[in-house]
Amino acid sequence: MEDSRRFLQKKTHLRCGGQELNLSTPVVMGILNVTPDSFFPGSRATAADAVAARVHRMLSDGAAIIDVGAYSTRPGAGPVPPAEELRRLCAAMEVVRGKFPQAVASVDTFRAEVVREVVAQFGAVIVNDISGGQLGQGMFEAAAELGLPYVLMHMRGTPQTMQQHTAYANLVEEVVRYLSEKVNALHAAGVADVIIDPGFGFAKTTAQNFELLARLEELKIFELPVLAGLSRKSMVYRTLSVTPAEALNGTTALNMLALANGADILRVHDVKEAAEAVALWAATKAAAAAAAAE
Repeated sequence: MEDSRRFLQKKTHLRCGGQELNLSTPVVMGILNVTPDSFFPGSRATAADAVAARVHRMLSDGAAIIDVGAYSTRPGAGPVPPAEELRRLCAAMEVVRGKFPQAVASVDTFRAEVVREVVAQFGAVIVNDISGGQLGQGMFEAAAELGLPYVLMHMRGTPQTMQQHTAYANLVEEVVRYLSEKVNALHAAGVADVIIDPGFGFAKTTAQNFELLARLEELKIFELPVLAGLSRKSMVYRTLSVTPAEALNGTTALNMLALANGADILRVHDVKEAAEAVALWAATKAAAAAAAAE
């Protein structure tokens, strides 16, 4: 019985090359977009000095992971050729690895060939794949072969078409089924560390996003870390009738709800505010545990 309980215990430590990521308390993933067209300009940095400044700020503010993206996945974003995506990523990773070698980096891409080249040049990274292995070939095999943690996100279609695929008979049931099939495929391929992302904003309406958030704890069935990417998204700014630039307060509110419902990683544009939300959530949880033990 004791061995069975240990097997079913949620995974809280991930390895990324020689680095270990401890998720026993939720952590913050800071967004670094090396693109000219990501939806929130505050996350963009392309010149080396701008990349260095943003990474330094995010790490100082409490980021545990730096997520580097070179292909905008906002609704309707145009495609980026693999060579250009790789050029952008390598320029940014040269700064990250050169100036901040202690940082855990993730790469936001769905292309296995891009992952392989980044790892060959800069060492192990977390793979943050919005497509669940569907938009490129060989991603699961690459992550397994290279021993990389893998963020598995739910999405339908492509970034260009995803908002045409929001019809669900049962949203949460279908998301869970999709993730279950992909987790099994990843484990079969040999990927040891999987992180679950329900894909807020990807092939979901605003109402569906809020349903997913309200029922996020149902993803605990996987006993895997859960990533919530809510930062400044349309579910925030449209609901509040503000712009993405004005959506920080709403983002912080939803991040706290995500933490309460089981999120282990908050992927955000604004690290300081997210780290403060984690600290307050952790203090509340500790107080509740102490009261229960009396």
